[in-house]
Amino acid sequence: MTKEENNKSLFVKALLAVLTIPVIFSGVIPVAVSIADPWQGIGYHRIGVFTIAIGLIVLLWCVRDFYVAGKGTLAPWAPPKKLVIVGLYRYTRNPMYIGVLTIVGGIALISASPLVALYLVFFAVVFHLRVVLNEENWLAEHFSDEWDKYKTEVSRWMPKITPYQ
Repeated sequence: MTKEENNKSLFVKALLAVLTIPVIFSGVIPVAVSIADPWQGIGYHRIGVFTIAIGLIVLLWCVRDFYVAGKGTLAPWAPPKKLVIVGLYRYTRNPMYIGVLTIVGGIALISASPLVALYLVFFAVVFHLRVVLNEENWLAEHFSDEWDKYKTEVSRWMPKITPYQ
């Protein structure tokens, strides 16, 4: 496979990963839950749209960094080949998850849905467990010394003010 063909293949994998994973879990499911929620109230449309926009910017920025800097995708079937420590990853180790949770939070605000709010909390717990029990072990296995240095200087969830160098 030529370098150009490999780049096209990676781009297709990255696109499929974005269209399947975040679109379903941060878009389709919470919208469906909000529609079905009998306790839905009067939402905060402007704040919710703004929140979703911030989450989308964060998510797309991280997907781009995975593709450009990491030479991979957000999907487990095509993970980055390099440790991604650029962009928003210089401030927190999990900005992509934060972006996805922000999108779901925006949907909860727009719909005023208690069920979407519960979905958000459930999803945050699932993300945390996935990171702690799976992803961090994988990163330690594949990027050992670089990962050890990075994880000691950058928080798992709380963004730091000064960027990782």
